[in-house]
Amino acid sequence: MSAEADGRPWPWLPDGFTPAVRMGLSIAVAVGLYGISFGALAVTAGLDVWQACALSALMFTGGSQFAFIGVIGGGGTGAAAWAAATLLGVRNGIYGMQIKALLRPPARLIPVMAQFTIDESTATATAQDDHDERVRGFWTAGLGVYLLWNLFTLVGALAGDALGDPRQWGLDGAAVAAFLGLLWPRLRGRDPIAIAVVAAVVTALTLPLVPPGIPVLIAAAVTAAWWAIRRSGGTP
Repeated sequence: MSAEADGRPWPWLPDGFTPAVRMGLSIAVAVGLYGISFGALAVTAGLDVWQACALSALMFTGGSQFAFIGVIGGGGTGAAAWAAATLLGVRNGIYGMQIKALLRPPARLIPVMAQFTIDESTATATAQDDHDERVRGFWTAGLGVYLLWNLFTLVGALAGDALGDPRQWGLDGAAVAAFLGLLWPRLRGRDPIAIAVVAAVVTALTLPLVPPGIPVLIAAAVTAAWWAIRRSGGTP
């Protein structure tokens, strides 16, 4: 019986380790570990340990954080770094609208949920078919990634140069694998597969041409336009 059916407007606790909880936990571990890379790179870019930790605690969106330290590390100004981070953070606002419509949370929780609305929590929630499972997936992934991302940001920042190049540890691959694990079950039918192929091609073509993080936004814009044309009955 769902929470809506038995009169509970918001299912706070899962009944054991449901599929959504297991998915959220696995994503949290895979992505949270990548915080080591951010912490190490942030210190290398010139931030101190507590500045790196503050970025993870307050900004908490990996793409924006890496864009921020990339600009700072390249000698850019704080304003330029903030602009780059904000540009990449636009997607979180879109996620927020989607999650609000999908989960229908109580108004008092919306400000709290905004902090945990990231790629992983949104993907985990939307991958579920049941309302309660969507809620569990959102909170498990959101809180799990937040806690582990901040913990391993601290670890990476303290370790600093001792880690060497964080990419040699394969942590970036773990994050990619986590996203593929979420995406693969959703590719059912011609249109989802076509959208995934278009996004992959656009991303691959733009990677050498624009700053890190921007290819994802370009791919999103192209696929959104492609999907709008399809929905209107046209031919992309």
